[in-house]
Parts: sequence; C-alpha cells; structure tokens
Amino acid sequence: MLPNEDPIDVRLRFKPDVIKGDMDSIRREVREFYANLGTEILDESDDQDTTDLHKCVAFIKNCTPNLEKSNLRIIVAGALGGRFDHEMGNVNVLLKFSDIRITLLSEDCLLYILPRGHRHEICILSSVEGPHCGLIPIGIPSKSTTTTGLQWDLTDSAMEFGGLISTSNIVREEKVTVSSDSDLLWTISIRKENIYS
Repeated sequence: MLPNEDPIDVRLRFKPDVIKGDMDSIRREVREFYANLGTEILDESDDQDTTDLHKCVAFIKNCTPNLEKSNLRIIVAGALGGRFDHEMGNVNVLLKFSDIRITLLSEDCLLYILPRGHRHEICILSSVEGPHCGLIPIGIPSKSTTTTGLQWDLTDSAMEFGGLISTSNIVREEKVTVSSDSDLLWTISIRKENIYS
C-alpha cells in the first residue's frame, strides 16, 4: 500500500508485536524475518473453526482492559479485494465483535458496521473518501432505515437482500446521518489520488 517506499523500511516501521493465526499462508521467510525482530509468533493451527482475523481481534479484545470504556479502534488493511469467502469471513468478524469499532480497508474502499438502534453521524473527509457509498443490511433485513446527507436519502425505508439495498449512492454533505432497526454495513470509496501522492 506504500509503493513509493522501500519495503524493508516499511516492514521495520510497522513491525507487529504479535503475529497470530493458523500460519497456513505466511511464508517461511516472512515468519523468520519478524521472529528475528522480536515479534511474538502465536501458532493456532489447531483452531480451524475461526479465521485469522477472528483470532487476532479476540486476542486484542482480551488484552484491552476496560474495553467498554476504551477508545479502541481496529483498522484492518488488506481486508477486502481478495477471495470473496475471505471477505465474507472478515465481514462476519465485524458482526461477531460488533462491540468493537473495526474498519476493513482496501485500496478502493473502507467499511464498518453501524449497529442498530443508534443515530449515527458519519463525518466525511472528502479529500480522502467518497463520493460513492452504500448501506447494506447485514444479519437481518431492515424494516426502517433513514438517512440524511446522501444523493438518494432513505426515509423509513425497508432494505433486504433480494429487495432494496443502498448501493452506488453518493455522499452530498460533510456529515451523513443513519438510523436503522438493523445492523448495516457502511461502505465508502477511497480517493486513491490523495493516498499515494
């Protein structure tokens, strides 16, 4: 994601404290590189019922004292744009850990859960994100979703797979509000020209 920088410099600058997972996709030389830097390697290859992201979020949650009072935010780079089953596994982690603010990030977009029953205010940083966005009911259909700040606002609208979902919408205001009786995925495009310049 940083094409204009020396990969070794990037690896050293963003050295993880822990690498955790089933280790089925990490190359031997990558594992050795980080182990030699002092990164703790936690092999959970005996657990094939959860994804690597699930394992890592659970680890972070267990290491965070007073989680409900913390301002914990997890940003997962490279979480989208690969195999669809992996992407859906990552979305499932958002639902499983909906008490933690987790953002899935790719080169093209970001997404996160808007938990049901709240009035969400999303501040748009238009120099970096937008204008394309979407709201997708996840888990259960929405009987009532209302938005402001979008090209095609929803007013007490029902959304469900097989029916209406709000894709290819456009952000029109610096603040978007969303209220729904269902958990929703919020997704917004990322302006590449400002990230890599």
